[in-house]
Amino acid sequence: MTANAESDVQMLESLRAAYKQLRGEIGKIIVGQDAVLEQLMMAIFCRAHALLEGVPGLAKTLMVSTLAQALDLTFKRIQFTPDLMPTDITGTEVIQDDPATRQRMFKFLPGPIFANIVLADEINRTPPKTQAALLESMQERKASIGGVDHPMMDPFFVLATQNPIEQEGTYPLPEAQLDRFLFKIRVDYPTDSEEEQIMRLGTSDAQTAVSKVLHGDDIVRLQHIVRRVPVADHVIQYAKRITRMSRPGRPEAADFVNKWLTWGAGPRASMNLVLAAKAHAVLCGLHHVSADDVAAVAPPILRHRLIPNFTAQSEGVSVEDIIRRLVSAVPKNQAA
Repeated sequence: MTANAESDVQMLESLRAAYKQLRGEIGKIIVGQDAVLEQLMMAIFCRAHALLEGVPGLAKTLMVSTLAQALDLTFKRIQFTPDLMPTDITGTEVIQDDPATRQRMFKFLPGPIFANIVLADEINRTPPKTQAALLESMQERKASIGGVDHPMMDPFFVLATQNPIEQEGTYPLPEAQLDRFLFKIRVDYPTDSEEEQIMRLGTSDAQTAVSKVLHGDDIVRLQHIVRRVPVADHVIQYAKRITRMSRPGRPEAADFVNKWLTWGAGPRASMNLVLAAKAHAVLCGLHHVSADDVAAVAPPILRHRLIPNFTAQSEGVSVEDIIRRLVSAVPKNQAA
């Protein structure tokens, strides 16, 4: 093993240890939601963004702000409304007098997008023009104001939320923009015991401090190392066959896909399956990626990329059902 490989293994092991410590720190504030936290961490280590869906009152904002504290990252929350303008997100230029030269000059005032972790709350409540400004900054990792490019902070992670129960007065994200998000994470209700613990914790006067586990520079280094995790050819083939099987009307499409889907996953989904599987393997303490890692990340990768048709809706077939069928239909130990 080369020195670089040994160093990567040591860093991966330190990441796994830090992840365990991180779960403990966040557990001081957030009860349960282990799967949500794991997917958030995978998105961060993949240097990608996530779309989070859940009803109000499930501590989405508290979870993200607590995560930012434990990672020693700056955090900003943007409440999206119908009257929100693009400059309210990216920032604007104002004219100021220079006290030394007494000349007027433009000064850039950065918006809330210039933070390590940005919570875009209820992104579907703002018009497409403002959505596009956010998504452009997410993709390009910069904002162009007055002809000048202003780079985002590094690391940079956007978590956008949607409320699944209120659709009046909303502007749903088009499929092409949804595809920009690595994950669509679903936040479910807590279990009976978790809800009781939440009630006790949320009504007490105790003040809990969250210790810092990782720092920005550590996360940037770990993002590069996660991408260097080796992936065998049969795992690449497994991920590829899942996405190609999801495309209705194509030769590789499964019968149930042609019956229930209008649109399948594109090449970005294939790449994201492999990349997220690398992060999943690392968080599980592994130094290589298996087909099981791909299967584990398939639901949050695919649920916003598969478009069910009327037949699926009339028969009560959900996207989750179709994803389970896709994953089970592809043999894990067989290359294409």
